[in-house]
Amino acid sequence: MRIVVLGGGLSPERDVSKKSASLIANALLSKGHEVALVDLYDGIENDEPVESFFRKGTDDLFFFEIPESEPDLNAIIETHGGRREWIGPRVIEICKYADVAFLGLHGSHGENGQVQAVLDAYNIKYTGCNYLGCAIAMDKNLSKALCAGEGIKTAKWFTDKAENITIDRIKEEIGIPCVVKPIGCGSSCGVSIVHTDSELAAALDYAKSYEQLILVEQFLKGREITVGVLGGKALPIIEIKPHKGFYDYKNKYQAGLTTHICPADLGGNYTEKAQREAERIFAVLRMSSYGRIDMIFDEEKGDFWFIEANNLPGMTNTSLVPEAAAAVGIKYEDLCERIALAAGKDDI
Repeated sequence: MRIVVLGGGLSPERDVSKKSASLIANALLSKGHEVALVDLYDGIENDEPVESFFRKGTDDLFFFEIPESEPDLNAIIETHGGRREWIGPRVIEICKYADVAFLGLHGSHGENGQVQAVLDAYNIKYTGCNYLGCAIAMDKNLSKALCAGEGIKTAKWFTDKAENITIDRIKEEIGIPCVVKPIGCGSSCGVSIVHTDSELAAALDYAKSYEQLILVEQFLKGREITVGVLGGKALPIIEIKPHKGFYDYKNKYQAGLTTHICPADLGGNYTEKAQREAERIFAVLRMSSYGRIDMIFDEEKGDFWFIEANNLPGMTNTSLVPEAAAAVGIKYEDLCERIALAAGKDDI
């Protein structure tokens, strides 16, 4: 099969995406597919035939390492002559030439449904959720509202423009400690956990820098768990234990900074309860193909609290869905191929 893997893009998660996409491309090459790796934003800036960008075999693999900090998007735009169009030259052309577009994208356009809608307009098959499931899952305010409406527990929250959010309002409506984050970022970009009054201003400024609505929610004590979902069925649960601080950008993608326990030992019948809850959330948010549901487990009360959904979860060497799949015997290369073969389908 001829597969173009789309990565990068004009997103704070650009580097994470480039890592995921390079590993996905290598996995598909190892399975015998013809593969091209293309940056959604960079595109192809020459006139060579698109077929020349497809590789075969494993003699010339792709490589990318994630820096510790998020990329400077303005500097990247400057290197491209100030171009702000987020789909680069010839991207659609090479996607139309391929049998499938494998979306190794994370954040903004890649996960909010925009890329999916564009590909739909050109009748291009792609991996992961359709545009509607992506749009719903990526909007943290909307996804929490839908889950709350279905009786799924989620932390008390409000969402508003940055200029309408004051420290007094947060203390009155949510209280401290709390979590402050943009409504449409992943990889913990823009997220702060606030424990004291003095930390609130910096947290708001950090979230505001992503130029989105800001969500402020109650901080929940408990065990942080995540459940990968493949074809509507939950994978083994992973418990996340950062060695220092919380599960932020650095702790997510720099090896050795966080311990993952897979499968997590929740005790009693809580494992099955968490998996069924993740499957339920996956369906409520109209997700399909594969994804990941993040939750907090309150051991004392036996409750699970929905935090957020990931419709194009990371596929790096420290990522959670590949780790959960491996726990049930699905190798990384096989997982990537299954996702590619299921493009455009709910059943994987």
